[in-house]
Amino acid sequence: MARAFGLFIVGDEILSGKRQDQHFEKVKSILAVRGLALSWVHYLGDDRARCVRALRSSFASGDVVLSCGGIGATPDDHTRQAAAEALGLALELHPEAERLIRQRSAEMGQPATDDRLRMGEFPVGANIIPNPYNKIPGFCIQEHYFCPGFPVMAWPMIEWVLETYYHSEFRQAAEFDRSMIVHQLFEATVTSLMRMLTEKYPELKIYSLPSAGDDGKPKHIELGVKAQGPKGQRGKVGAVGIQSGQDGGGVAGGPPASLQSAYEEFKAGVVALGGVVVEERDVTR
Repeated sequence: MARAFGLFIVGDEILSGKRQDQHFEKVKSILAVRGLALSWVHYLGDDRARCVRALRSSFASGDVVLSCGGIGATPDDHTRQAAAEALGLALELHPEAERLIRQRSAEMGQPATDDRLRMGEFPVGANIIPNPYNKIPGFCIQEHYFCPGFPVMAWPMIEWVLETYYHSEFRQAAEFDRSMIVHQLFEATVTSLMRMLTEKYPELKIYSLPSAGDDGKPKHIELGVKAQGPKGQRGKVGAVGIQSGQDGGGVAGGPPASLQSAYEEFKAGVVALGGVVVEERDVTR
């Protein structure tokens, strides 16, 4: 099974709307082209106690965690300190970070002040993440990777992390998704059926995506079954499934046998409840 990847996006400016978040869509794309996916995203303000709580939870999760924002040296930046506190570690000036900050300061004709050097204070035992934009590094510890909030810095740093530490996991798992577009059925009508299938097939995800029309009335429901499985032959992902042997970035593989059984039961149950299936989809991601 694929590793779970999470994303922290840190900064009051995102929550207040002063800046629009760009990280979620871009990081999702960076992962997707490598056959990886996000399992969760958390937005955090510049609140050290809340960041500490969130990081304690994520360090205990075993997930791979990417984080954008809050690693500067101004008083409203708390991510470095929160990571250290969450792990019960002290902050120390990383020697390679110090060298890079001094080098950058000299290039800019500026003194390497204590405030500038503070940007290189990371939890004891952390390693650096190189920053190709201005050399001021991020840091990583216990599969948590901390980058600046600036997209021009964060995105290539995240790509470096994935290529350096997780290349062997690229395209190792696929998500298999079989669904139907259903008319003349309310979501509440199908809930009991979904609950029964979820209990019968705990390894699968049974889902519902209702759509509403402009008049506020239900338009249709997409009902489906999802599962993860090993990827195999490279193929092309299309609207109606996989075309093997073509370039396209998708990968065909083998879903668990229970996926088809669950889908057929789901479809039969939907029809029995009065739903009209107008389209079926079979997609591998």
